[in-house]
Amino acid sequence: MNKNYEYWLSYGGLDPETRRELESISGNEEEIEARFAKPMQFGTAGLRSIMAAGISRMNVYTVAQTTQALANLICRCGEQARGVAIAYDSRNNSMRFAETAAEVLAGNGVKVYIYESLHPTPCLSFAILQLGCIAGINITASHNPKEYNGYKVYWEDGAQLPPDHADEVSREMERIDIFTGVRRMDFSDGCDKGLIVRIGEKMDEAFLRAVLDCRTDPEILEQYGNAVGIVYTPLHGTGYRLVPEVLKRAGVTNLRVVESQRKPDGDFPTVAVPNPENKACFAEAIDLVLRDGTDCDLIIGTDPDADRVGVVVKDANGLFVPLSGNELGALLVDYIIQARRRKGTLPENACAVKSIVSSELFTAICKKNGVTPINVLTGFKYIGEKIAEYEKTKQYTFLFGYEESYGFLSAGYVRDKDAVAGSLLIAEMAAYYKSIGTTLYGAIHALYKEYGYYGETVLNIQVGGIDPMAEMNKRMAGLRGAPFDSIADCKVIRVRDYLRKTVFNLTDGTTGMTDLPQSDVLYFELEDETNVIVRPSGTEPKIKVYILAKGKDERELDAKKAVYTAFLKAQFPDEKRG
Repeated sequence: MNKNYEYWLSYGGLDPETRRELESISGNEEEIEARFAKPMQFGTAGLRSIMAAGISRMNVYTVAQTTQALANLICRCGEQARGVAIAYDSRNNSMRFAETAAEVLAGNGVKVYIYESLHPTPCLSFAILQLGCIAGINITASHNPKEYNGYKVYWEDGAQLPPDHADEVSREMERIDIFTGVRRMDFSDGCDKGLIVRIGEKMDEAFLRAVLDCRTDPEILEQYGNAVGIVYTPLHGTGYRLVPEVLKRAGVTNLRVVESQRKPDGDFPTVAVPNPENKACFAEAIDLVLRDGTDCDLIIGTDPDADRVGVVVKDANGLFVPLSGNELGALLVDYIIQARRRKGTLPENACAVKSIVSSELFTAICKKNGVTPINVLTGFKYIGEKIAEYEKTKQYTFLFGYEESYGFLSAGYVRDKDAVAGSLLIAEMAAYYKSIGTTLYGAIHALYKEYGYYGETVLNIQVGGIDPMAEMNKRMAGLRGAPFDSIADCKVIRVRDYLRKTVFNLTDGTTGMTDLPQSDVLYFELEDETNVIVRPSGTEPKIKVYILAKGKDERELDAKKAVYTAFLKAQFPDEKRG
């Protein structure tokens, strides 16, 4: 029998509920192995797993052990008094895990500022910067299924933990006994002693003021806020309160919230997966519009921790269609640039930032408009780092940043993606286009006609086994050892290997260096302007393959995507795709 499993059962202080759960899997070697063979790996994205007992699962013991490791780092830095901000989302056990983290920090003499109720992820980043905290903890599994929860750590800059600190926390976790190595203080005692402080209404007001300051042209919603019809769904998550409030304050009066999805609920009863990237999440909202028969220009949805925002609009035939994250990113950067130009507020040194797996349409728009496009690695912390860098150096003025996975930000009040501000910007943009007689659907197709048709396909290669991280590393190493020289009969002209920090030019055999930090990513540039990027997910057991294609029209674009998708699926014939 697994030694870790035996150790948990033998621990006298184990709570009765966990003990019953462990006893229920006695004799089930496969389940014991899955839960106890290997602990979760802590990285810059923190932890994420199914909620259950075991060292590879999210539970109060793994949360406490991780927090003890973070507390050790903070104490070594001598920053206990600066404190740690804590937020949590609507998932089952999120508040329990957040209070567990607070108890461990307080037990180590570290000041804690914990939100008194569930809050969006950007509120945590905001609180860290406002309070001058050394770190922050967010209990969330973002858009994962209901069985999951997660633990994200942020540092003093309001962005997720830098790699060197993540490595230190990981090393600390290895040496801390999950039961006897953790120091805790009862939550109520921590409050009585002033080590645990609740935050809420005042911080929310400051956050809402900062979000409202993100408006590019405030007069648009003030004048046309009653003209644009908006339906909003929080998908049972944390956006239920602040998104409607900020839209109302900005001047949106024609707003309806999907009542069946308004209430926070960790079981997410109306959706299979609470991910606004999926059109299925908008079924309730679309039904609402069809039942009412009233005008609706825009449906907005935010994920459980309200850092991602998705949109559904009507196409030329009046049918509801989703806009991709790349389409929203292109629309927003173009709108912000043009609006600033109209208002006379476009800086000469303006820049916009995107991740390397996001569409080059963004780059084309920036270049044509005299805005410097900046590429960073996947992970919004890298966009946050650029904001902080340019605030210090004044080299550029940050306008906008985005990731293709529906993350957007247009100001430096936080250093993470913000669906509250994203919803506001999208509403403002929709109101502007309505004021000139068009729609978001019409606007994106106008951009395609101007710049060419860009589109993408993302393959999710599920990785199983006891140690999926090791398996992902093995598969990436295999591809790195024998990289593609052509993909679907189209020649690869350059291969960027961000792990080796090299750029190999296949046309002349020369090798250069990448200008980004080290990361396990392979980037293939093809002769026909298609880019194929392969990287392991930082939060889930899967390898992601991005196909970023361009065509002179929709037909050519669709044909390219189909050919490349078929080829790349064939490279992984035995894999299950999600």
